Amino acid sequence: MLALDHISKSYGPRRVLDDVTWHVERGELLGYVGGNGAGKTTSMRITLGVATADTGTVTLDGQPVDDAVRARMGYMPEERGLYATMQLHAQLRFFAELRGVERRAAARSADAWLDRLGLAERRHHRLEDLSLGNQQRVQLAAALVHSPDVLVLDEPFSGLDPLAVDVMAQILREEADRGVPVVFSSHQLDLVERICDRVAVLAGGRVVAVGSVAELTGDEGDRHLVRADGAPGWLAELAQRAPALHATVRPQGDPGDPAGAVTLRAAEDALPLVVDVVRRHGVLRELRPWRPSLTDVYRDVVGATVDPADQTDQTDDHRNREERAA
Repeated sequence: MLALDHISKSYGPRRVLDDVTWHVERGELLGYVGGNGAGKTTSMRITLGVATADTGTVTLDGQPVDDAVRARMGYMPEERGLYATMQLHAQLRFFAELRGVERRAAARSADAWLDRLGLAERRHHRLEDLSLGNQQRVQLAAALVHSPDVLVLDEPFSGLDPLAVDVMAQILREEADRGVPVVFSSHQLDLVERICDRVAVLAGGRVVAVGSVAELTGDEGDRHLVRADGAPGWLAELAQRAPALHATVRPQGDPGDPAGAVTLRAAEDALPLVVDVVRRHGVLRELRPWRPSLTDVYRDVVGATVDPADQTDQTDDHRNREERAA
């Protein structure tokens, strides 16, 4: 198990991480999500030893992570850390040898990953000659070429087409299945929801939610979506009567929509009363079970007002300014 325990980090007056704690079990995929400046990149760099925490510990299977352990980790940075003019096969072999892999074994591993990622015919091409998506594939291969014991990936799906996303998702699942703790950050919350075992949500340098998707979305089977004409009238009465119904009412979408919708958490035996309220004010168009998506949960816990897919982690900007000032 890879664990971050009570990690805090400041750059000057700015507290980037504030008592961050999460873990990822062996054989598990952890999705790490958060908005601008949330601190995802900084916490990943601390995990890899690229940055140093002010307080807290990073452990693997209960033991402090030292340089020897970090040499067995695979890291994929958001900003590519490869050599633009170096041929792909030579580059991957070089990275494997840096991690202690014997030369011939490193060459075989480089061949295997280039083949798996659809780049075998370009093994002698320079990195700069590839598209950005294919460069992303090479970056993944560089993280995997030495058969790491841990995988830490920062925005690995960025810039990939849907087919490449599927290939990368399958590879990460296979790595987890062989017992590797895998943690990756992403703004593609639908993808995180689909492939991850657990999710950690970071906001303002703090972990504000962590758990399985079912735990985070509260999938107890008592939520419903109600849509009807005449929204202002029935919505007002439904909200007024909600406490007596032991229900929770939340508007969805534009409150001014004449066919507006609300989500309702209520027991099954309260639904007839809900129907009565709605029909007194309009025409019931839809009543069905509803489960919030991870995006819904994210917006709730983070309080975001923008599409998470449009957000980027700006933590590196804060770090770089500090480094330039030093």
